[in-house]
Amino acid sequence: MNMFRKLDEKFGNNAVWQFVKFNLVSLSITVVQLLLANLLPLIFDSVTTKLPPFLQGIFNPEVLFDGESKYVVDGVVTFGYVLPFFLSNFIANIYGYFVNMKATFKGKGTKAGLIGYFVVLTALILFTTWLQGYITAQLNKTSVASLARTIAAMAAGMVQVAVLFPLEKFVLFKEK
Repeated sequence: MNMFRKLDEKFGNNAVWQFVKFNLVSLSITVVQLLLANLLPLIFDSVTTKLPPFLQGIFNPEVLFDGESKYVVDGVVTFGYVLPFFLSNFIANIYGYFVNMKATFKGKGTKAGLIGYFVVLTALILFTTWLQGYITAQLNKTSVASLARTIAAMAAGMVQVAVLFPLEKFVLFKEK
Protein backbone atom coordinates (compact mmCIF):
# COMPACT_ATOMS: atom_id res chain seq x y z
CA MET A 1 0.00 0.00 0.00
CA ASN A 2 2.88 2.34 0.76
CA MET A 3 4.19 1.81 -2.78
CA PHE A 4 0.87 3.06 -4.22
CA ARG A 5 0.96 6.15 -1.99
CA LYS A 6 4.47 6.97 -3.22
CA LEU A 7 3.44 6.48 -6.85
CA ASP A 8 0.35 8.59 -6.24
CA GLU A 9 2.46 11.39 -4.77
CA LYS A 10 4.94 11.19 -7.64
CA PHE A 11 2.51 11.00 -10.55
CA GLY A 12 -0.60 12.64 -9.05
CA ASN A 13 -3.07 13.53 -11.78
CA ASN A 14 -1.03 12.12 -14.67
CA ALA A 15 -3.52 10.52 -17.10
CA VAL A 16 -1.45 7.34 -17.49
CA TRP A 17 -1.26 6.89 -13.71
CA GLN A 18 -5.00 7.53 -13.42
CA PHE A 19 -5.62 4.93 -16.13
CA VAL A 20 -3.51 2.41 -14.16
CA LYS A 21 -5.45 3.18 -10.97
CA PHE A 22 -8.74 3.01 -12.89
CA ASN A 23 -7.82 -0.49 -14.07
CA LEU A 24 -6.81 -1.58 -10.57
CA VAL A 25 -10.19 -0.39 -9.32
CA SER A 26 -11.74 -2.26 -12.27
CA LEU A 27 -10.18 -5.47 -10.97
CA SER A 28 -11.92 -4.99 -7.63
CA ILE A 29 -15.15 -4.17 -9.49
CA THR A 30 -14.76 -7.46 -11.35
CA VAL A 31 -14.45 -9.37 -8.07
CA VAL A 32 -17.61 -7.72 -6.71
CA GLN A 33 -19.44 -8.35 -9.99
CA LEU A 34 -18.42 -12.01 -10.18
CA LEU A 35 -19.51 -12.63 -6.59
CA LEU A 36 -22.88 -11.01 -7.26
CA ALA A 37 -23.26 -12.69 -10.66
CA ASN A 38 -22.95 -16.05 -8.93
CA LEU A 39 -25.12 -15.20 -5.92
CA LEU A 40 -27.97 -13.27 -7.56
CA PRO A 41 -29.18 -16.20 -9.70
CA LEU A 42 -29.98 -17.95 -6.41
CA ILE A 43 -32.52 -15.19 -5.84
CA PHE A 44 -33.73 -14.53 -9.40
CA ASP A 45 -33.66 -17.91 -11.16
CA SER A 46 -37.28 -18.54 -10.19
CA VAL A 47 -38.46 -15.24 -11.71
CA THR A 48 -40.42 -16.05 -14.84
CA THR A 49 -41.78 -12.59 -15.62
CA LYS A 50 -41.23 -11.89 -19.30
CA LEU A 51 -39.19 -8.90 -20.41
CA PRO A 52 -41.22 -5.93 -21.67
CA PRO A 53 -41.53 -5.51 -25.44
CA PHE A 54 -38.81 -2.83 -25.70
CA LEU A 55 -36.25 -5.28 -24.24
CA GLN A 56 -37.47 -8.33 -26.13
CA GLY A 57 -35.77 -7.18 -29.31
CA ILE A 58 -32.48 -6.78 -27.47
CA PHE A 59 -32.60 -10.12 -25.67
CA ASN A 60 -33.56 -12.52 -28.44
CA PRO A 61 -33.76 -16.10 -27.10
CA GLU A 62 -32.80 -17.53 -30.50
CA VAL A 63 -29.49 -15.67 -30.30
CA LEU A 64 -28.85 -16.18 -26.59
CA PHE A 65 -29.73 -19.85 -26.14
CA ASP A 66 -29.25 -23.10 -28.02
CA GLY A 67 -32.55 -24.91 -27.62
CA GLU A 68 -34.80 -24.78 -24.56
CA SER A 69 -33.96 -22.63 -21.54
CA LYS A 70 -35.52 -22.06 -18.15
CA TYR A 71 -35.05 -18.35 -18.89
CA VAL A 72 -37.49 -18.37 -21.81
CA VAL A 73 -41.27 -18.35 -21.36
CA ASP A 74 -43.52 -18.40 -24.43
CA GLY A 75 -40.57 -17.44 -26.63
CA VAL A 76 -39.59 -14.43 -24.48
CA VAL A 77 -36.53 -14.08 -22.23
CA THR A 78 -37.40 -13.53 -18.56
CA PHE A 79 -36.18 -11.12 -15.92
CA GLY A 80 -34.69 -14.18 -14.21
CA TYR A 81 -32.00 -14.17 -16.92
CA VAL A 82 -31.39 -10.42 -17.22
CA LEU A 83 -31.58 -9.23 -13.60
CA PRO A 84 -28.53 -11.10 -12.25
CA PHE A 85 -26.38 -9.79 -15.12
CA PHE A 86 -27.76 -6.28 -14.87
CA LEU A 87 -27.73 -5.94 -11.07
CA SER A 88 -24.30 -7.51 -10.57
CA ASN A 89 -22.87 -5.13 -13.16
CA PHE A 90 -24.82 -2.11 -11.89
CA ILE A 91 -23.98 -2.59 -8.19
CA ALA A 92 -20.31 -3.30 -8.92
CA ASN A 93 -20.04 -0.19 -11.11
CA ILE A 94 -21.72 2.02 -8.51
CA TYR A 95 -19.07 0.82 -6.05
CA GLY A 96 -16.46 1.62 -8.73
CA TYR A 97 -17.91 5.12 -9.26
CA PHE A 98 -17.28 6.06 -5.63
CA VAL A 99 -13.85 4.40 -5.41
CA ASN A 100 -12.74 6.08 -8.65
CA MET A 101 -14.13 9.42 -7.49
CA LYS A 102 -12.13 9.28 -4.24
CA ALA A 103 -9.00 7.29 -5.11
CA THR A 104 -8.41 7.56 -8.85
CA PHE A 105 -9.54 11.06 -9.77
CA LYS A 106 -9.70 12.63 -6.29
CA GLY A 107 -12.76 14.53 -7.39
CA LYS A 108 -16.12 15.39 -6.02
CA GLY A 109 -19.23 14.09 -7.63
CA THR A 110 -22.47 15.95 -8.04
CA LYS A 111 -26.03 14.73 -7.84
CA ALA A 112 -26.51 15.58 -11.51
CA GLY A 113 -23.30 13.74 -12.38
CA LEU A 114 -24.42 10.66 -10.46
CA ILE A 115 -27.80 10.69 -12.22
CA GLY A 116 -26.03 11.04 -15.58
CA TYR A 117 -23.74 8.18 -14.61
CA PHE A 118 -26.79 6.01 -13.78
CA VAL A 119 -28.32 6.76 -17.19
CA VAL A 120 -25.09 6.02 -19.11
CA LEU A 121 -24.40 2.96 -16.97
CA THR A 122 -27.88 1.54 -17.53
CA ALA A 123 -27.58 1.89 -21.30
CA LEU A 124 -24.02 0.55 -21.22
CA ILE A 125 -25.00 -2.49 -19.14
CA LEU A 126 -27.96 -3.29 -21.40
CA PHE A 127 -25.66 -3.06 -24.41
CA THR A 128 -22.84 -5.12 -22.89
CA THR A 129 -25.28 -7.73 -21.56
CA TRP A 130 -26.62 -8.11 -25.09
CA LEU A 131 -23.06 -8.06 -26.49
CA GLN A 132 -21.95 -10.86 -24.16
CA GLY A 133 -24.92 -12.99 -25.16
CA TYR A 134 -24.32 -12.34 -28.85
CA ILE A 135 -20.56 -13.02 -28.72
CA THR A 136 -21.08 -16.14 -26.64
CA ALA A 137 -23.72 -17.46 -29.04
CA GLN A 138 -21.45 -16.82 -32.05
CA LEU A 139 -18.34 -18.31 -30.44
CA ASN A 140 -20.23 -21.37 -29.22
CA LYS A 141 -20.38 -22.41 -32.88
CA THR A 142 -16.57 -22.32 -33.23
CA SER A 143 -13.51 -24.18 -32.01
CA VAL A 144 -13.12 -21.67 -29.14
CA ALA A 145 -16.53 -22.47 -27.65
CA SER A 146 -14.98 -23.35 -24.29
CA LEU A 147 -13.66 -19.77 -24.04
CA ALA A 148 -16.82 -18.09 -25.33
CA ARG A 149 -18.05 -16.63 -22.02
CA THR A 150 -14.57 -15.46 -21.03
CA ILE A 151 -13.96 -13.77 -24.39
CA ALA A 152 -17.43 -12.20 -24.27
CA ALA A 153 -16.87 -10.90 -20.73
CA MET A 154 -13.50 -9.45 -21.74
CA ALA A 155 -15.05 -7.71 -24.75
CA ALA A 156 -17.81 -6.26 -22.58
CA GLY A 157 -15.24 -5.11 -20.04
CA MET A 158 -13.20 -3.35 -22.72
CA VAL A 159 -16.32 -1.54 -23.96
CA GLN A 160 -17.11 -0.42 -20.41
CA VAL A 161 -13.55 0.85 -19.80
CA ALA A 162 -13.60 2.67 -23.15
CA VAL A 163 -16.78 4.50 -22.10
CA LEU A 164 -16.39 4.90 -18.33
CA PHE A 165 -12.75 6.06 -18.08
CA PRO A 166 -13.22 9.14 -20.29
CA LEU A 167 -16.66 9.81 -18.77
CA GLU A 168 -15.25 9.82 -15.25
CA LYS A 169 -11.96 11.60 -16.08
CA PHE A 170 -13.18 14.32 -18.42
CA VAL A 171 -16.82 14.82 -17.43
CA LEU A 172 -17.76 13.62 -13.96
CA PHE A 173 -14.54 14.24 -12.02
CA LYS A 174 -12.62 16.62 -14.27
CA GLU A 175 -10.05 18.84 -12.67
CA LYS A 176 -11.08 22.44 -12.21
